[in-house]
Amino acid sequence: MTDIPGALGLTPEQVEDVLATAGRAPSLHNSQPWRFRLTPHLIELHADPERRVHHADPDDRELRMACGAALFNLRLALHGQGIRPIVTILPAGAHPGLLAVVRHGGRKSATPEQLRLLRAVPLRRTNRHPFSDEPVPPPALYALRRAASEEGGLLHVVDEPAARTRLQQMSVRAYRAQTADPDFRAELERWTATPPGRRDGVPATAGGPLSEPQDRWVLRDFRGGSGPARPPGKDFETEPVLAVLTSQLSGALGDVHAGLALERILLTTTAEGLAVSFLSHVVEVRQTREELRRLISETRLPQAVLRIGRGYPVAATPRREISDVLDPESSRT
Repeated sequence: MTDIPGALGLTPEQVEDVLATAGRAPSLHNSQPWRFRLTPHLIELHADPERRVHHADPDDRELRMACGAALFNLRLALHGQGIRPIVTILPAGAHPGLLAVVRHGGRKSATPEQLRLLRAVPLRRTNRHPFSDEPVPPPALYALRRAASEEGGLLHVVDEPAARTRLQQMSVRAYRAQTADPDFRAELERWTATPPGRRDGVPATAGGPLSEPQDRWVLRDFRGGSGPARPPGKDFETEPVLAVLTSQLSGALGDVHAGLALERILLTTTAEGLAVSFLSHVVEVRQTREELRRLISETRLPQAVLRIGRGYPVAATPRREISDVLDPESSRT
């Protein structure tokens, strides 16, 4: 195993905890496309090109969002260690894979809100199972909107019946467009229904019961044909909260900031006792992504579509070892 060096005044054990927290971020197909390089005075966050999901994410937009979510967790973990992190996103003159540099900005105690979100990190799950029909209270939706805005994002709740119907139609069309592509299907099979012991990808048990195109809200089949059938009496809810995340910025910088906003939203939902899954296919297909932008009357393209409700407990998906996400040069600095 690669030795973990100290960084930012933290011991190797503290650094390991910080990186483990960062690695709990969500990513497309649980690909975990990040690497960290450490020196005594900084932590670098790099995109890992070997973990690209080419057919679902040809422009690496979701890869950068995943790294942004890991950056949020990294920043949160440093607050938990009493460090005020100074973060530079997309440093000028850096090579393309370097997405952020984090430096020590002095000692500062974490706020109650930061500690609340930090406690939510190991509890956060992507819940692809049916939710209950219990409504999400308005104060919780306000908290989610605020979480997005704190990180430069906007969360649009799609609540008008006509707009929800159009979004449902987009979901079905995007689902059918992707599953008609044999390359997409082959890629999905490589990352899903993963065997026990594999440290990335989505296990069949985390995929939830299969939904069909005629269901009101289509979900991907992560089971590879081997997951659980839909339990009796556990149909998918008819009226989940549907929310669309956009970033106030564009390009690669907007993608990273969207990841920051997304993880803050997800941790807030966890702290509020809510469950979330993604309708990623809607924003992965170019045509439906543009239609969705017009639906929510936005100038920026949507970054994520979330299904939010009251869920039942689900197991965590696996995570890679710290030695697998640590740049080998870190141990020689």
